[in-house]
Amino acid sequence: MMNSFKLLLIAALAALAAVPALAQPTVYVMRHLEKAEGNDPALSPLGRRNAARLPALLGGARPGAIYVSATRRARETAQPLAISLGLSPKTYDPRDTPALIARVRAETGTVLIVGHSNTVPEIVAALGGARPADIPETQFGDLWRVAPDGRTTRSRIDQSPPE
Repeated sequence: MMNSFKLLLIAALAALAAVPALAQPTVYVMRHLEKAEGNDPALSPLGRRNAARLPALLGGARPGAIYVSATRRARETAQPLAISLGLSPKTYDPRDTPALIARVRAETGTVLIVGHSNTVPEIVAALGGARPADIPETQFGDLWRVAPDGRTTRSRIDQSPPE
């Protein structure tokens, strides 16, 4: 009886070892785009133009989920992409990075996170990516792609105003 149990346990453990671990999805992380002045400001005209460029920048990557903080500027950054994909952005608390990461890792497809200058580096690092340098208050338009294996690449939305 004991030998049967040991054999069953060994078989069960071998079966579990053969199942690959669930990888986190590919995640894009960015700071909200250029903002106007004031308390909970909207995007500036340049920020709105750059938000409209976001779907093209992501190319064939079609996020299945978009996470934004509750700020107006974060919601407006994601809005053109969300509309084009028929998605409703999910709100997260920027003070609770571990909870955000747990939610993102539960997603099955590509994810976009729109954060802030003081949260993006921590989010990228928590996803297993190479931590970006601190983001100056005046810098907008960087987009980090964190692959399931942690490889991190950075791209930029064209910041030049139209002529």
